[in-house]
Amino acid sequence: MNRVKEIICAKHVYESGYTGKNVTVALLDTGVDVFHPDLKDKVVCFRDYVNKREPCYDDNGHGTHIAGIICGMGTNSMGKYAGLAPGAKILAMKVLDRYGNGSTENVLKALEFIRNNAKKYNVRILNFSIGYLPGAGNREQERLIHMLEELWDMGIVVVTAAGNNGPGENTVTVPGISRKLLTVGSMDDQKNSYSGKGPTTCCIVKPEILAPGTDIISTKNDHKGYLSKTGTSMAAPIVCGACALLIERKPEITPEEIKVYLYDSVTPLKKEDHRKSWGILNVDQLIRSAI
Repeated sequence: MNRVKEIICAKHVYESGYTGKNVTVALLDTGVDVFHPDLKDKVVCFRDYVNKREPCYDDNGHGTHIAGIICGMGTNSMGKYAGLAPGAKILAMKVLDRYGNGSTENVLKALEFIRNNAKKYNVRILNFSIGYLPGAGNREQERLIHMLEELWDMGIVVVTAAGNNGPGENTVTVPGISRKLLTVGSMDDQKNSYSGKGPTTCCIVKPEILAPGTDIISTKNDHKGYLSKTGTSMAAPIVCGACALLIERKPEITPEEIKVYLYDSVTPLKKEDHRKSWGILNVDQLIRSAI
């Protein structure tokens, strides 16, 4: 994660004392390994829509990896693999099973819980690194996007992964095609070129923001270790962490305003690539811009 922070220019933000404290990120995924020292006391609430179990667990590892990127404390690595917002908390919604599969119905139930309990847990950000669930029809897609946009209108920044179906045009997956939601792609996939790209059917720039997504080292669901994963699922929580830092800086900020600050603070792409996204996340500039 130290490598990631160098790429996205996240240095002075920590020298200024920002950690993402008092911000909760809702995470819809495979769960979280709360026995990992890096994630101790990070989960404020856990709901299992797959196996109906308690307490919080992760039988796949994907969710634990993402949680570490967002707010891992780096305890077992002497800070080397600390997340972007180590002061933030997680509302963990297990909607995917041990194989990474799930149902749209369970996702919608989890989103309804977030809608009804956002104020209770101070949920300001939602990380949606699932990509679109295979086999669901158009009606299910519409319901999913509608619910996520409703959360956005409530004041929750919904950050979605662009998906790994690139590099061709129109390969951004649902729900990342939504005009409202903040869609994140990977900026370092030139070799394998997997990140979903726009434009979408709405003819808008997607993904808006790029962040590192290849060979990201974060927490492993073995209670102690770390592992490397690649995908836009890893890029999205990096942006979530940056948003948590920004919200700590300006607690009353709206999702729409966050988009403006991100737009104004990115590291621009080469001229010929400017229509593919706004640019690369620049955390220090993001925080500086929030006067």
